[in-house]
Amino acid sequence: MKKLLLSAALAALCVTAAAQARKNVLELAVDAPGIPIQPTMYGIFLEDINFAADGGLYAEKICNRSFEYENPLQGWKSFGKVEVRTDEAPFERNPHYVRFGYQGHPARQSGLQNDGWFGIGYEKGADYKLTFWARTAGKPKEVGLAAILVKPQGEGENQNLALAEITVKGSKWARYEATLTSPITLEKGAFRLLLWDEDPQAAVDVEHISLFPAETFNGDGNGLRKDLAQALADLHPGILRFPGGCIVEGTTLENRYQWKNTVGPVENRPININRWNYGTFERMFPDYYQSGGLGFYEYFRLAEEIGAEPVPIVSCGMACQFQNDPDWHPNCSMDDLRTYIQDALDLIEFANGSPKSKWGKVRAQMGHPEPFNLKYLGIGNEQWGAEFIERFIPFMEAVRARYPEIKIIGTSGPYLGGEWFDDLWKEMRRLDVDLVDEHYYSWEGFYEKNAGRYDSYPRTGPKVFAGEYACHGSDGKKFNHFNAALLEASFMTGLERNADVVVMSSYAPTFAHVEGWQWRPDLIWFDNLRVMKTCSYYVQQLYAANKGDRAIPITVDGKPVVNADGLNASAAIDEATGDIIVKVANLSPYSQTLYFALPAEVKSGERITLHSDNPVAENSLDAPETIVPVSRTLDFTPVADPDNAWLLGVRRQPDGSVEYSERLGGRTFVVYRFHRN
Repeated sequence: MKKLLLSAALAALCVTAAAQARKNVLELAVDAPGIPIQPTMYGIFLEDINFAADGGLYAEKICNRSFEYENPLQGWKSFGKVEVRTDEAPFERNPHYVRFGYQGHPARQSGLQNDGWFGIGYEKGADYKLTFWARTAGKPKEVGLAAILVKPQGEGENQNLALAEITVKGSKWARYEATLTSPITLEKGAFRLLLWDEDPQAAVDVEHISLFPAETFNGDGNGLRKDLAQALADLHPGILRFPGGCIVEGTTLENRYQWKNTVGPVENRPININRWNYGTFERMFPDYYQSGGLGFYEYFRLAEEIGAEPVPIVSCGMACQFQNDPDWHPNCSMDDLRTYIQDALDLIEFANGSPKSKWGKVRAQMGHPEPFNLKYLGIGNEQWGAEFIERFIPFMEAVRARYPEIKIIGTSGPYLGGEWFDDLWKEMRRLDVDLVDEHYYSWEGFYEKNAGRYDSYPRTGPKVFAGEYACHGSDGKKFNHFNAALLEASFMTGLERNADVVVMSSYAPTFAHVEGWQWRPDLIWFDNLRVMKTCSYYVQQLYAANKGDRAIPITVDGKPVVNADGLNASAAIDEATGDIIVKVANLSPYSQTLYFALPAEVKSGERITLHSDNPVAENSLDAPETIVPVSRTLDFTPVADPDNAWLLGVRRQPDGSVEYSERLGGRTFVVYRFHRN
């Protein structure tokens, strides 16, 4: 038995040694014309899932600020004399407001408490801007209110962190505001608004109670949470796809995402019940609504601020096919389709139209007279079948007739292959759409084997938008562990090598609140105060920050580096700097020696490595830098003994070219930047 074990160990050692001894000479066709890599190649997918918008990226602290949930006081704790009313409301599309009345004794309070989403996060020394609309509702012409930042839990004698007194004057609706400063950092705080008046006849009506950090991303009003928006900017995205995803479709057409409800004054934007409120029975969040505060204007503005092309997706008149039996008639009739088409045409006018046009005027009045220069429009999300094609055709024809410059994005459905996929691709080619949106949430085996997925795609016809993808760990381990990110990095070499086929891509979903998620894995996790970037985030960032302008051939033994003993690689040229950029994923568990033949003008470089000895290790909010890229400067000074095959380093060839070699560890992703200037 011992002899057998020894033989097996020796055999394994020989295999490993042979692999390590293999001379992987990576040939770079630096002077080849190459394939242009589009600026849109690596981007961001945003959908309000996992409390990504309300409760996340959107900086609003108050849940149900306009009392428009199906239960108008959901999200609020009311006490004393509080009444929900709808008569004489200040905002037509948000008719509910509350009336505070005197409780009968100066020591008894009437008011509301809001805990936000999973508590309200406050930071020490930070200012918070409170705004609301109010009017007096009793005999006194002036009524006092108190706004309080609260620490609900703890042993201190005073729950109140900060208090502001506001006097409401007159019986006409008016906007009031105050600033409160938190003296401490608190993850799960609350907010209270009280009637603060001893007059027995005091009463006050209040609507649209809003609390924002004074500092938002880029200082925008109605803005975004700074740390989460900055994490998006740091991805260097080429595109921003919004608003989804399944919320575009809705569980029913009534609760589909309607962009016109998300523009104009924020106080008058009607809420919508989020499709993810009840989309997952096992993780249901009955208080998950969309305020519309993060709307299409804010999405367009975010895209502009982070340098990404906006890619909006619109409903094609079909509710979510996964949630509806066709016999339930979940889709709009063909006679009613014109309304949906007009919404799409009006969206383009909102984005690009003159300030004198109907919808361009709305954009201008919101503060952006210049057009957003929209170039792309997605029609539908993950639809399939004849009923989709029947609706897609008149949609596409109408957009192209009015706006021929807009590139149309179709779909290949929800799956990475199969009958629906093949049929839809056939139709998309027949209709000559500009891009086809492919989605593939799949297991590790798919990503391990499919770096060559696009090698055999036709080089003519519609381009590919890899619009939603993520590696889901096997055996139910749908986490953001390192191995999933490594496999995504490996797969993405195939996107880059085939930049003449794939022109857009985006990991999905992007955001998840640690207490409010319905789907994982996700790119960025957060709580009320902190943000955590996953291993997959760093892969996306490394690709986008080191994209280059044209993909060039990279070969080993005259063949593309695709599943070559566990190696997958791509290469590109940065035209601005002259840098040669090489990305290599070593999926094998053992080290491999790489040799690069580089031009003579290469004098220095950089090596950025993402690696973990534990393939299922992952970052966390408590340890966000467990696995992060590590950068090292490369010195191309020749080594003393250039003939030693096992000595890693640099040697100059007779023609002046450089041979650089190094040992790449197992289960490692690395980006090389070889500097020529």
